[in-house]
Formats: sequence, C-alpha cells, structure tokens
Amino acid sequence: MYNSIVDEKPLKWIASSYKDLMELPRDVRRLFGHALSQAQAGDRHDAAKVLKGFDGAGVLEVVENDAGGTYRAVYTVRFEEAVFVLHCFQKKSKRGIETPKEDMDIIRDRLKKAATWAKELRDEKTHH
Repeated sequence: MYNSIVDEKPLKWIASSYKDLMELPRDVRRLFGHALSQAQAGDRHDAAKVLKGFDGAGVLEVVENDAGGTYRAVYTVRFEEAVFVLHCFQKKSKRGIETPKEDMDIIRDRLKKAATWAKELRDEKTHH
C-alpha cells in the first residue's frame, strides 16, 4: 500500500480517451475513475483484467455493464512514468466478449503513442 500522493503515478490521456470517457454514463465513469486511481497507486481494481493480444505489455481493461450496454476502459501500466489511458468506448460488437478489431487497432496505435510519450517524460527527467 502506498503512503503518500508522491508515490502515485500521473495519469495521461492518449488522443480522445478523456473526451470519450466523459461521454459514458456517470456510474460507468465512476467505476473507471476508481480503477484508474488504483492503477496510479500501483494497485489493480478487481474489475481490471489483462487485455489479451499485447504480449503481457501491462495493458489492462475494465469492463462495466449498465442499462445502455457494455463499456470498456483500456489503459497501460507498462511504463514507470505514468498510467496511460489508451481507449474508452462502448462495445458495439455482438460477437461474444471479443474486443472488435477496430478497437484493438486503436489500442495498438495508442500504445505506441504512450511509449513515445513515456520516453519523452523519461528524457525530460534525466535532463533536469
């Protein structure tokens, strides 16, 4: 358990992930916010599961259902510098629990952006 806010990793939003989160139902946002807060503290929310297809890259997703459908928030804890929120969306696919290919492509692309951003943050830190 962490003792101070200093130990908490910053939260970084990739592309439209914050705007997309804010468009989700309030109770869904609340759960996702709680899960992200736990990730920042180095913990893992009970609803957070490793997202398959990323070779154990520390990519997790939180899934929540409400009357309007199924919602997902995907983030990575792979980098020391921050917790990066990669994608927040309503799952539209009717094919079981599998994440749709378009969403997987967005997540892959944003994971690359997160890696670049993490490197910039690392370089900033070493040059100060």
